[in-house]
Amino acid sequence: MAKQLLRVGLTLALGAGLGAAAEGWRRRADAQTAPGLLSRLPVLPVAAAAGLPAVPGAPTGGSPGELAKYGLPGVAQLKSRESYMLCYDPRTRGALWVVEQLRPENLRGDGDRRSCDYHEDDSVHAYHRATNADYGGSGFDRGHLAAAGNHRWSQKAMNDTFYLSNIAPQVPQLNQNAWNNLEKYSRSLTRTYQNVYVCTGPLFLPRTEADGKSYVKYQVIGKNHVAVPTHFFKVLILEAADGQIELRSYMMPNAPVDEAVPLERFLVPIESIERASGLLFVPNILARTGSLKAITAGSK
Repeated sequence: MAKQLLRVGLTLALGAGLGAAAEGWRRRADAQTAPGLLSRLPVLPVAAAAGLPAVPGAPTGGSPGELAKYGLPGVAQLKSRESYMLCYDPRTRGALWVVEQLRPENLRGDGDRRSCDYHEDDSVHAYHRATNADYGGSGFDRGHLAAAGNHRWSQKAMNDTFYLSNIAPQVPQLNQNAWNNLEKYSRSLTRTYQNVYVCTGPLFLPRTEADGKSYVKYQVIGKNHVAVPTHFFKVLILEAADGQIELRSYMMPNAPVDEAVPLERFLVPIESIERASGLLFVPNILARTGSLKAITAGSK
């Protein structure tokens, strides 16, 4: 069971082309991760991670093991917390994705936001991590990916949501309005569904400029050059008691959004998020169940 739960996060890493490094992490984590954490991770179906491929035409001594003799310069940085799992992208100084499981009991407890402080993630190399100083004077909020309000069941669980690796620069008028409403809506679904799995992350989408060409451009803040996403996504995988699985996928621009705009306006086909993020959701769900209903704008 523990191995199955650990593969949850690896699914998304594989979708982004990080399978080989993720498999190595899984093998180490199988022996190290505490059962208390594993019991709170979502269970999503995944394919087995592939090993390092052989190098065509490589001379003797060019095996994967030999090539990694002095280590690999970069690997998938998968991090398990008390309340969520994330995959960290050192290039942007933020997460590629964060996965949570919401249940009614997670939303109640003694966790107090007033006792929390935003803090650096010491598990990330100093070259590649954000600091509070990066946000100072930037005009951006420190926006949660795994929301603090999702994890009131313990102070430690709530504290963990304040690691800056779980934070991204968000326009205040988004963070405090429409994005906050989406977080509240996600929590409300625990009254209807047996399990609510949430995957949240940043997007960096291209724009066509005056020369007719498309470019991916984004602002960076602070001396550590923390990337400011152009958009954010949130994918909700909803398990009903009868086994029916519903999928709701949202995308919001990192821009001021009127709080009065209905959340339904931000529903997008899951394929849009899969293409933009490099992650895969649907194939992994369908490997577990044939009962999947994707909810899009206008769906009943």
